[in-house]
Amino acid sequence: MSMITPSPTVRLTPEEEDVSPFQVPSWFISMIVHMLVLIGLTLAATSQPVEDLIRAFTTSLPAADEAEMNLETPDEFYFSNDPQEKIGANSLGGSEMAFAMTPNISEVSALPHGSMIAGGGLDNVTGLVGPLGETGTQAAAGGLVGDISVRQDIALATGPHFSRNMVVRGAAGVGTTVAEGAVDRITHEILLSLEERKTLVVWFFDQSGSLESQRAEINKRFERIYEELGVVQAAGNAAFKRHSSKPLLTAAVAFGQKVTFLTQKPTDDVRELMYHVGKIQTDKSGVEMTFSAIHQAVEKYKEYRLKEPRRNLMFVVFTDEVGDDDQGLDDTVTACRKHEIPVYVVGVPAPFGRKEVEIKYVDPDPQFDQPPQWVPVRQGPESFKPEIVKLGFTNVRGEEGPMESGFGPYSLTRLCYETGGIYFTVHPNRDVRNRVDRSRTSAMTAHLDYFFDPQVMRSYRPDYVSNKEYDRLMKVNKARQALVKAAQFSQITPMESPATRFPKVNEADLANKLSIAQRQAAVLEPKVNQVFETLKTGEKDRDKLTQPRWQAGYDLAMGRTLAVKVRTEAYNAMLAKAKQGMKFQDPKNDTWELVPADEITVGSALEKHARQAKEYLERVAKDHDGTPWAMLAKREMSVPVGWRWIERYTGVNAPKEAPGGNGGAPAPSDDELRKLNRNRPQKRPAPKL
Repeated sequence: MSMITPSPTVRLTPEEEDVSPFQVPSWFISMIVHMLVLIGLTLAATSQPVEDLIRAFTTSLPAADEAEMNLETPDEFYFSNDPQEKIGANSLGGSEMAFAMTPNISEVSALPHGSMIAGGGLDNVTGLVGPLGETGTQAAAGGLVGDISVRQDIALATGPHFSRNMVVRGAAGVGTTVAEGAVDRITHEILLSLEERKTLVVWFFDQSGSLESQRAEINKRFERIYEELGVVQAAGNAAFKRHSSKPLLTAAVAFGQKVTFLTQKPTDDVRELMYHVGKIQTDKSGVEMTFSAIHQAVEKYKEYRLKEPRRNLMFVVFTDEVGDDDQGLDDTVTACRKHEIPVYVVGVPAPFGRKEVEIKYVDPDPQFDQPPQWVPVRQGPESFKPEIVKLGFTNVRGEEGPMESGFGPYSLTRLCYETGGIYFTVHPNRDVRNRVDRSRTSAMTAHLDYFFDPQVMRSYRPDYVSNKEYDRLMKVNKARQALVKAAQFSQITPMESPATRFPKVNEADLANKLSIAQRQAAVLEPKVNQVFETLKTGEKDRDKLTQPRWQAGYDLAMGRTLAVKVRTEAYNAMLAKAKQGMKFQDPKNDTWELVPADEITVGSALEKHARQAKEYLERVAKDHDGTPWAMLAKREMSVPVGWRWIERYTGVNAPKEAPGGNGGAPAPSDDELRKLNRNRPQKRPAPKL
């Protein structure tokens, strides 16, 4: 039996090892394997459907939070065809909208001191005390227990940019009785601009006759601004220290029928500026080229914005009218936004739903007759298109007087709003508590019966958008479209108040007067029905209106239109009834008169419309209290929609006394009249304002 002996193991020395060129270290293989695993996990995660990711996320939420998430796909998408000058965040201010949104300026963005506490088990927090030492207990999610002292004077955050955020929408209307409040705010805005860089302020002055007596006062306020800025500069304010020389330059522009640049170039000499402003002459043409002046100023001074060292530009406009060239609004808005120029206007409030108001003009020369003259001036409307249905037959006591809209004229206010400026509505008779009697109206000021709380009116701001965007808003909601269409129709064909008193000389004469009144009603009735049918087309979309202004406008229009429809048809029916014959209960009476009445005795259909009118008007009065819409609704409800006949004695058939006798004073002679006229101050017509 043979025996096989195993061969001895041969061990090679390191020098004898045969190293293959294809052999790799083990650590490298491990790295490759791990990288492949990571890539595979990444691909698996990114390829997971979005719905699964949302489902996986929502399953980790509490039940209440999960229920609140409503991930619905929009039914409609809107794509604007308007070319955008800038693109980026929000496409309004371009990429600059991504800058820090902060009211303070700082070289380095800093967070305010203080703590922000979330739920999570802190038992007691102390050390934050308010400015007056107030403390309080505040409960939050997570079971915070104990007294928590909250600091009330936490500083605002700071950031490295300020004026580049001026593309943010401006203020649509700030009400004040005098321009001093506006001047103080403008001074503050100038200081804010100087915080960032040197600034050029351009002042615009309306040359119309209505501002003739006010320009001197404006010039004094103008001086006050620079006095305050001079005090601030002398105190070593950082806004002035930041710049080496001439931090603030100013220029002035006057505009009427023509545009005049009062200073050849911007200056830092305030006395020179005040001299030119004091020499402004009144333009008697009555034409104000407001938007042309602003647009020309952009072209003239834009180099200060473009060339280094760059300056901020600010435009401040003093005027009391809309401007006769507001067709240039869009171009002016575009130019100001392109060069980031905020526009501030110290102007007048627009009347509610009206284009014109009457200014109280008193001849400034005491040698002429001083009784006031009322001159129509265009200071409205406050919206792009009419949004108030005008119904003269609504109130048999007479047409309501002009009221403040709460905002400035649409064109100028939109210019401020779009450029990040402010429109100041200045009126010396502003009183939100009481009606302003016509006799109390200040000279060279428009008469407005009522004013409204700016805090309440803020929610009823008009749509300050382009013409195309406004038309789109009309198309997407039939209630809006119906309101504007009805308002435009009623502006073209205003309603006329009907005859209500019918003296009876004889039967034939009375029948003739009733027939004439019926013909007037026959003309009025189809107009009212056309307004009603127009508004009715938008009734289904009424509940889709979300803005209080449109809700109040549509409901008021429907309520008033229904009310006037009932009055008109009931009026016609009562006239027809009278033509059939009526007898006076008192034989002495000789006149029939129609007076408003709560009851409706001429048809059930009218009763239904009367109930609907009341529902609409009550909703306006309740949901929009403290606004012009609510005031008109309450006034409408104060007048009944029905009619009833009453009889009176007017003496229409009484015998006329023959003139004569010696009891009357003799008429003055021609010489006496000429002498009286010579002693009376001469009256001259009011100029174009």
